[in-house]
Amino acid sequence: MIGSLAELRAALDEGRTTSLALVEGALSRAKAPEGEGARVFTALHEEQARAAARASDVLRQAGYPRSPIEGLPVSVKDLFDIKGETTRAGSVALNGAAPAQQDAPAVQRLVAAGAILIGRTNMTEFAFSGLGLNPHHGTPLNPFDRATGRIPGGSSSGAAVSVTDGMAAAALGTDTGGSVRIPAAFCGLTGFKPTARRVSRQGAVPLSTSLDSVGPIAPTVACCAMLDAILSGSGADVPAPASLEGLRLAVPATLALDAMDATVAAAFKAALASLSQAGVRIREIAVPEFSALAGINARGGFTAAEAWHWHRELIEREGDRYDPRVSVRIRRGKELSAADYIDLLEARTAWIAAVEARIAPFDALIMPTVPVIAPKLAELEADDAHFATTNLLVLRNATLINFLDGCALSLPCHRRGEAPVGLMLAAAGGQDQRVLAIGQAVERALAAACA
Repeated sequence: MIGSLAELRAALDEGRTTSLALVEGALSRAKAPEGEGARVFTALHEEQARAAARASDVLRQAGYPRSPIEGLPVSVKDLFDIKGETTRAGSVALNGAAPAQQDAPAVQRLVAAGAILIGRTNMTEFAFSGLGLNPHHGTPLNPFDRATGRIPGGSSSGAAVSVTDGMAAAALGTDTGGSVRIPAAFCGLTGFKPTARRVSRQGAVPLSTSLDSVGPIAPTVACCAMLDAILSGSGADVPAPASLEGLRLAVPATLALDAMDATVAAAFKAALASLSQAGVRIREIAVPEFSALAGINARGGFTAAEAWHWHRELIEREGDRYDPRVSVRIRRGKELSAADYIDLLEARTAWIAAVEARIAPFDALIMPTVPVIAPKLAELEADDAHFATTNLLVLRNATLINFLDGCALSLPCHRRGEAPVGLMLAAAGGQDQRVLAIGQAVERALAAACA
């Protein structure tokens, strides 16, 4: 089923398929014993999805599709409330929690637009890692080099694999430090992290209320733009691709290019060369504020402080049921005082102002989403120290944009058959439509270069 949302919509409009056929195909792949479905989904909505698909087909036949995503199967990260279900956030510590009384607003908007909710996707427990490992439900394997067994990235791990493996046309995820963009990069998809205030986070289990954002994972930039218009309630059309001629892109030479592996370095260099040939003006710049961020967050930052606030009663009661690699980082927040938290707020305000001033002459930043290709799962499961250092490396570039309160896309920049590599385009907060327009143009240029 993998294809752009526009391609699937055309197939539905022209009668070449039906929503029910798409749903049956998605469910079949999700339930295939040889596939990843058992690790991708924490719950499948089989009968509800079939009923919704039949209704969608009736509406389309009558000439009343509700939106461009009418009748398309979409997966939902197990972080969002769905009426009548317990939201477990990839954990078993919430197994006894009360069912949700209503859908999260982001889910409501998808349903109102005619999306078919195919099921809830697995994730890093409580979204606290960029790697995607889950000891409770298993870890879905990256579609690349599945025989070796590589991580999908996190925390929206099942979300990405649901799309790569044709179990959904697109996925709803969250991004606190790259949790949409990292799995998109590792799995060869496109992920969009909007400005945090753009999409309601109500009804989603929080990790960090200062950094969380809600966004899609899908095959193309236009797919993400289509979903963003629905999730944000903007109703905006998919923006036209920007002109590449004279576009100004800044490569942050500080931190963001460190420790690249050979595969990422080669793909990134090739992408920059292709864009330069298309007329883009690319310039490396120093961003010393990026190096300062580790010191600002040295005691755990907003994530530890705000996670501890939400978890403090649950973790004291059910802490032995948490993944130890998650609970140890949440507990760091216990040591932060109110004064420490206010220091963080003040430091972030000053940091954002300095970075925005430095990048103001440019249309967007461009950098690798992640400096390495997807690591091997077995090596991370076997060594907690390796897990910790790899997690920090994988999160490093993406989390810069969350702290900036910015917006960012990750789109593929590797050649077909090679290990997936993500290219990140980012800008200051509120420039979402501009980033999506630039992303479409960059996507076209890279596709032509790799053809």
